[in-house]
Amino acid sequence: MKAKISINKNSVISKIDDRIFGSFIEQLGRAVYGGIYEPGHSTADDMGFRKDVMDMVKDLNVPIVRYPGGNFVSGYNWEDGTGDRSKRPRKLELAWGSIETNEVGIDEFQEWAKRVNSEVMMAVNLGTRGPDDARNLVEYCNSDTDTYYANMRRKNGFDKPFGIKVWCLGNEMDGNWQICSKTPQEYARTACETAKIMKWVDPSIELVACGSSGMHMPTWGEWERTVLREAYEHIDYISLHSYYGNKADNTPDFLAQSIDMDNFIKKSSEMCDEIKAEKGSDKTINFSFDEWNVWFHSNEQDSKMEKWQIAPPLLEDIYNLEDALVVGCLLITLLRNSDRVKIACLAQLVNVIAPIMTKTGGPAWAQTIFYPFLHCSRHGRGNALSVQCNCDTYDVGDRKNVPYIESIAVENENNELTVFAVNRSLDTECELELDIDGFEGYKVVRHTILTGDDVKMCNTLEEPNAVVPYEAEVSDKTVLPAKSWNMIILDK
Repeated sequence: MKAKISINKNSVISKIDDRIFGSFIEQLGRAVYGGIYEPGHSTADDMGFRKDVMDMVKDLNVPIVRYPGGNFVSGYNWEDGTGDRSKRPRKLELAWGSIETNEVGIDEFQEWAKRVNSEVMMAVNLGTRGPDDARNLVEYCNSDTDTYYANMRRKNGFDKPFGIKVWCLGNEMDGNWQICSKTPQEYARTACETAKIMKWVDPSIELVACGSSGMHMPTWGEWERTVLREAYEHIDYISLHSYYGNKADNTPDFLAQSIDMDNFIKKSSEMCDEIKAEKGSDKTINFSFDEWNVWFHSNEQDSKMEKWQIAPPLLEDIYNLEDALVVGCLLITLLRNSDRVKIACLAQLVNVIAPIMTKTGGPAWAQTIFYPFLHCSRHGRGNALSVQCNCDTYDVGDRKNVPYIESIAVENENNELTVFAVNRSLDTECELELDIDGFEGYKVVRHTILTGDDVKMCNTLEEPNAVVPYEAEVSDKTVLPAKSWNMIILDK
């Protein structure tokens, strides 16, 4: 198979917002306890954070981390995770059927974020709570005034404000699985009034309103329009959530699911622009795609989990090569839509549907999906360039003309040109021609490949390096192996 990718230096889609490489940690399963935090571990620092995990997060260069949920946040009292740890309450956590010890809360998490060179994207509880607690939390985190909640933070040992700049107005509030879910009208009014007073406390913050929990929801569309009509001038982003899976064990179909993500973004953009025109506003509402990933492996085992445990192993998907290829396609899709997607969070970061896995008391290792994210985060910052890819296609299910080669190009701050590409073909390599206009004297200087003999190959505690990238020999001919993720860097 042969393919041609044409790139023009002037065909800029958008400057990529670094926050598109964000992630997510929820007080769920072993994401926090046994994940980022394990005081008895041999690598634990002075606050009990695992330094081996911190090093891997720093390798990924994650600029922002959404916290503390997720479904968890809709029943969470933020004060429980502040102050003297010995006095913190142990509570039933209804979203995931666990016991929350509150040993880690915003006091600790904001410090962890600093130590991994990241920022916190804080979610507020609009389920069991509402505007009053949201404005109090903003004061606690961000105010330097001589007032109750700012002084409460000082009393807890933090003289300087945390300076959290991005806030989520609840989570998936249209879902019947959500604690105190709401109708579109109920949420729209709550979100509007919450947004107003949060920004009165700190006008510098940015706010993300909940979009619908997905295109499959019966209120999708109605939800977005209702929320936007009510809260348009008070919010900055609306959220998108979507997960992908291969329950039917149909790999060609699975590899094509990034087309669904692209469709989701495009249709959501049309709705936002419809309300913008309706209001005659000069403001464009962009997207925080703050939950996205492959998620399906762990569903059956989680259904058998006994309730009311502390940090049980929930949502611990073990990812294989085909999952990594899908994540690569999803990353390419996000970059291709970087004119509207300004924040995105790979859900999640450690142990829970995550690129990083740990053994309690033992090592940490990278799952297959770690590597496409690593490559994009490290080499996908700058200007996203539109590409024209001429290649063979295939049909699967309702999808027609799925390109075998999924690709995007990025010109970074160092004037390097990086092409990210997935070869969806399971059995045929692709000889790739790169036609670059405006990049005189550029040639391929590096070609990194992630592939394997079997799409079901995965990394485990026993074999942590079963699926890892390698550097191909650079020559006049660039070949994308069958079932492969590729990072191709060009420079003078």
